[in-house]
Order: sequence, then structure tokens, then C-alpha cells
Amino acid sequence: MEQLTKVNAEDGKQEIVITREFDLPLELLFKAYEEPELFEQWMGTKVLKMENKKHGSYAFETSYNGNVVFRANGTIHEFVPNQKITRTFEMENTAFPVQLEYLEFEKLTDETSKLTMHIVFKSIEFRNQLLQMPFAQGINMAHNKLQEIVNKLR
Repeated sequence: MEQLTKVNAEDGKQEIVITREFDLPLELLFKAYEEPELFEQWMGTKVLKMENKKHGSYAFETSYNGNVVFRANGTIHEFVPNQKITRTFEMENTAFPVQLEYLEFEKLTDETSKLTMHIVFKSIEFRNQLLQMPFAQGINMAHNKLQEIVNKLR
């Protein structure tokens, strides 16, 4: 499967930059991050809370065979529709500390858009730990599903 979502991790830096161009209008791409029902579909997770506003918060969890296997939460620091979301991201019950995420949404044409995610970690070591997991494949699969599901809303 082609990696359409690009993950760039420069040596010696405690950050990663993720980019993906979508065959979706900007408004539909942003809606996939804004609407809990859509987010649940493409992320394969249950949204417990999603307050899309400055000082809002969110929480979601993923279950397998009735058991919660992953839970995450964060605070939204900036929310500008169709432009950007700045938030923290915390994976609960793991050794990973909170990370800072800058999501920027960009219109390329009337029918295409781009997402850039700039994620800052507490240390290079934590960033590298995440990259040891199937992170790049997972986010690529999620973005493929986002493209597929949101495409049906046209």
C-alpha cells in the first residue's frame, strides 16, 4: 500500500511533521476532524467528548472485544474552522508524556486540500519511541479511510 501520508522526522529534533494531500474540498477535510460521528468512522474509535473551541477538550477510546485498549485526551488551545487546530494529545496509561499538536488545513484547489500536522514531543527519545511503533502505517491507513468515508459526503 502506498504511503500517501508523509511522516518526516529529522535527526536530532523532538518533532515530526506529517503531511497529506486529499482529494477533498477544504471544508470536508476539516469536517472530518470537527464532527464526532465522522471522526469515529475514519479513526475507528469512540468519541467520549469533543468540545471544538478555544479551551475546549476532547477524549476518545478504542475497544477490542469489549475491552478498552486505548484512551486519549487533550485540550484544544486554538480552533479556527477550516484553518487550524492547536491541541495537546495525551495517551492515557502509557509512559508517553503529553505532546503538542499543530494541525493546519490548506485549500489547494476547489476539490483538493492539504493537512499538515506538526507534533512536538517532550524529548527526542519519546519521539523515536513512537516512530518504532507502526505509527506511519497507522496514520496512513486512517487517512485513507478518511478520504474514502468523507468522499461519500460530496
